Amino acid sequence: MPEPVESHDPEGVDYGWVMQTTFVLTIVVGAPVVALLAFATGVALPTWESRVSFAVRVGALVWFVVAVSVFAYARRAEE
Repeated sequence: MPEPVESHDPEGVDYGWVMQTTFVLTIVVGAPVVALLAFATGVALPTWESRVSFAVRVGALVWFVVAVSVFAYARRAEE
């Protein structure tokens, strides 16, 4: 019989959960937001370089907002 895997019960915020949730939510929320903003703002994106640059700039903002929101939720849920 294999040895049981050790478990971990963190005190405070579980940063692993925060990072995983931020990753998933950023992809799920970020992709539609980038696509909608590219379409709605009417920004000219003629080359792949301009498209990537736009996606990175908007995606960074989405990532930051999602990360802060998930951390705040984890902090509030902990109490």
